[in-house]
Amino acid sequence: MGEPLIRNNIRKLRFNHDEMTQQQLAEKVGVTRQTIIAIENAKYSPSLELAFRIARVFGVPLDEVFTFEE
Repeated sequence: MGEPLIRNNIRKLRFNHDEMTQQQLAEKVGVTRQTIIAIENAKYSPSLELAFRIARVFGVPLDEVFTFEE
């Protein structure tokens, strides 16, 4: 049994929202740009609260931003 992985569509969503930068997204959700980079690269799984904040910025359901794979 491999390690579970949370995948995300943040890069695509940023591009589709007027090419929002990582810094702009970070400011909207209250984290650093480095945190956004780590989440995009699947090096860090966000808290549930942060995941919802990211989804809210893009105006989409949580499962359009993040998917859980086993």
